[in-house]
Amino acid sequence: MTVTAIAARYAEALTEVVTAAGSPVRPQESVNEIRAFVSTLASSNELYIALTSPAIPASRKKAVIGRIADDLQLSGIIRNFLFVVTSHRRIAALAEILQLLEEKLDERLGFVRAEVASARELSAEQRAALTQTLEHLSGKHVRLRFQIEESLIGGVVARIGSTVYDGSVRGQLQLLERSLVRQE
Repeated sequence: MTVTAIAARYAEALTEVVTAAGSPVRPQESVNEIRAFVSTLASSNELYIALTSPAIPASRKKAVIGRIADDLQLSGIIRNFLFVVTSHRRIAALAEILQLLEEKLDERLGFVRAEVASARELSAEQRAALTQTLEHLSGKHVRLRFQIEESLIGGVVARIGSTVYDGSVRGQLQLLERSLVRQE
């Protein structure tokens, strides 16, 4: 089984737990808590090595995770999830599990993801307008992930799944060029 398939199983299991009726932790809180732990793990190479090394006993790893969980004020569900991941020697896949968890929760909660590239940073008003437009076009709630792509000159390019909405200056110029070529 590939690492991605394994990470998907863990993400699916946690999705089931946090979306179940009566779950003491809300889905977004679980994502935030795991993100905080992943960030802590990434901030220390020594910590990462200690938690991924097969030479360190699981009990010592759990003690370290317990201390980190206390410092980060993680919920019991996320603390136990981290213990399970550690005992099965999958802590190295935690960042991938987090990414898949976010995707599965979005899917379960009716959100689609949109990757948005813009020539420069968008203002809050521009982001809100873009969100509203993409929600109207897709018919679903949208979670946007932004990146700067200086080659665009101006405007934005949004991708939802395999659909691309090109509102960039570069895209408009290419469209104009194709139109002029067809007229010749």
